[in-house]
Amino acid sequence: MTSLPTADELSQLSQAELITLVLHLIERVRQLEAEVERLKQPPTNSRNSSQPPSRDWKVSRPGGPSTKKRGAQPGHVKAERPLVDQPTTVVHAPVSVCDQCGADLRHTPLARTIRRQVVELPEIQPVIIETRQAAVVCPCCHHEQQGLLPAGLEATRQFGPRLEALVTYLHHEQPVSFQRLQRILQDVWGIDLSAGGAVAILERAGVAAQPEAEAIGAQVRHSSVIGSDETSARVNGRNWWEWVFESHAGEYHLIVPSRGFDVIEAFMQQARTQVWRSDCWKAQLKAPAETHQLCLSHQIRNLQGLIDHRPHLRWAHELQDLFRAAIHLGNRRDQLTGRGFQGQVTRLEKRLDRLLARRVTGPEACKLLDRYRTHRDHLLVFLHRPDVSPTNNACERALRPSVIHRKVMGSFRSEWGAQTYAALATVLNTAERHGDNVFAKLVHLMGNPVLHYLTPSCA
Repeated sequence: MTSLPTADELSQLSQAELITLVLHLIERVRQLEAEVERLKQPPTNSRNSSQPPSRDWKVSRPGGPSTKKRGAQPGHVKAERPLVDQPTTVVHAPVSVCDQCGADLRHTPLARTIRRQVVELPEIQPVIIETRQAAVVCPCCHHEQQGLLPAGLEATRQFGPRLEALVTYLHHEQPVSFQRLQRILQDVWGIDLSAGGAVAILERAGVAAQPEAEAIGAQVRHSSVIGSDETSARVNGRNWWEWVFESHAGEYHLIVPSRGFDVIEAFMQQARTQVWRSDCWKAQLKAPAETHQLCLSHQIRNLQGLIDHRPHLRWAHELQDLFRAAIHLGNRRDQLTGRGFQGQVTRLEKRLDRLLARRVTGPEACKLLDRYRTHRDHLLVFLHRPDVSPTNNACERALRPSVIHRKVMGSFRSEWGAQTYAALATVLNTAERHGDNVFAKLVHLMGNPVLHYLTPSCA
């Protein structure tokens, strides 16, 4: 910190030097006042901006630890694990003697049978399937002829599809690092797997998933309603972007260096959808569609940010209430008659027009008002089309596992790793949306089953 000049030092300055000093101090005071004003503003969080909840500051509970008793509360309905109809083993506990009087109860009819079940895992042992390929030299042409290996036991394969599916599942779905993956396989199954072997399995999974991923992408591309969002990704030390395109057909993930419209253009090719659902990112707003539906969750959060800075701005409160009422009305569509629903939609549309006709002051309020005037026809599309959602939450949910994977695993060390992740996310997330078992889907992707080659004693 620079020491302040003394009175004697100031008295020795010329008038020009004093004016320069005063102007410098005035500018410094302006900067400090602006900094104080900025620090006085409410903090940005996931409720008033697009900031993810993971970056919110977690405040302490007021008043210290809760005095509420942990566990089930009075009146709570007891939840019990359902019994399976066909248990693997049944262990009987008969009654022979009464522990009160010593009477013989072996031939007494049963009053009831109390059933309980214990779930256990058998001892897990990997099975080793060895192939012995015959090689015969032809006496006529001296060509060495080798026996044809059966499907699933090719010469290039060292691990069966279930083991490869497990490695892929743990690394992709439950982001387990290669080092921890090696430890799990060794401790639980007694299987030695090198880091290179795990990488090779994952690369093979990506290649196997790519054709189906492209087929899902084609289905999404030709859907009548498409939602899209993007999040950052780190690939080989560079900033890339993971995109998701979502529809009733499934999810298509793409990890590329660009966040621009060129990504949407390349994905859509020559296709054009009816409704494009997204936030207000400029690339998304240029998507080839007959109309757009802006995510109202984003708009409610943006308005909340404005309200936090200007609590008495009625316009922001009323518009936020309108968006919430519109979402609620859309959720109640099936509970209303067609005429009743349409009447409420008309009233909301007129109310929205009145709000957008108002004048507001302040740069943030004017910015939001200009946005909504520009995109007036893109705010309530979902009320006129039951197949359109008012929010883009489906895309945000689709990207959430990717964000968790990024936070746990860090960056992708190679471009093929990013492409593998995108292909697997496309196939497995779509399978899960359709109610399929993700692990079974991976086993199917990794090739033909090989367990039927086991002898009965091994099986």
